[in-house]
Amino acid sequence: MKKVFFLFAFVFVMISCNKKSEVEKKIEEIPVTLKLSRFEKLFFETKPEELSKLKVAYPEFFPQGVPDSVWINKMTHPLWIELYEETQKKYSDFDAQKSEIELVFKHAKFYFPNTRMPEIITVISEMDYNNKVIYNGDYLLIALELYLGKDHEFYRSEFPAYIRQNFEASQIIPDVVTALTNNQVPEDANKNLLSQMIFAGKELYIKDLLMPDYSDADKIGYTPEQIKWCQDNESYMWRYFIEESLLYDTDPKLGSRFIHRAPFSKFYLEIDNESPGRVGTWIGWQIVRAYAENNKIDVKKLLTTDATTIFNNSKYKPKK
Repeated sequence: MKKVFFLFAFVFVMISCNKKSEVEKKIEEIPVTLKLSRFEKLFFETKPEELSKLKVAYPEFFPQGVPDSVWINKMTHPLWIELYEETQKKYSDFDAQKSEIELVFKHAKFYFPNTRMPEIITVISEMDYNNKVIYNGDYLLIALELYLGKDHEFYRSEFPAYIRQNFEASQIIPDVVTALTNNQVPEDANKNLLSQMIFAGKELYIKDLLMPDYSDADKIGYTPEQIKWCQDNESYMWRYFIEESLLYDTDPKLGSRFIHRAPFSKFYLEIDNESPGRVGTWIGWQIVRAYAENNKIDVKKLLTTDATTIFNNSKYKPKK
């Protein structure tokens, strides 16, 4: 009997792998070639007297009304030059990342055929960690100063650890997908915790599709240890949400407690300091995954399905 079971399991796995490989083969055949421009190199290696030429080539990066003295000061200031040199040590060559980004856009074209192909432009910006990558259809802007490694000296006194942990090269592609799919998930009319969880879970489910070879930790921006904590405590967290009647609660504080970026989640219990932030997002992801697995549904339909329908038909059960 055991031999039969293992044979069945082996055949099932092989069929699943073949199915996946067939999809990936189709995706790989989609023609995508993106132009890459290293604007930060052009900017910091341009002589101040030749700034006008750069402004003609990239007028969108030089807002009207800003005097040339502002740009020249940035070009020549020792701290900006040091920051530029640090980014070039790590990203003198961006070809590997370009290839990964092209693969993301192949996946995007497969699942979302109307996706516009942008020009990739690397920049050095103002360390705005809320806008590490910006996509507008024409351009994909990547701020390299925010991917130097979480322990880089430039960050230590400026950012708390839970923010710095995502200043790694491994977060470039996840951040690209976040920017690319920023408007793919419609807002739910309900503002309760469950709706927020499902909304965030849908965004992460898109990462499952567009970057399938990345780890769950990289997709959500956790450490492997934080993923393990969520897996080990999934049943406990779910029971807490149920017993405290939080799923349909519209208290605006619930977002900051369980959905938004934070050093830890706020159960107001001893486990708080052990928990990562955004555990509600992680559970929402598991619910959306369960729904996708148990309801063979087009991804576009899934993204527009309301949270209550997804939850009720997901057959979600936390792992014990």
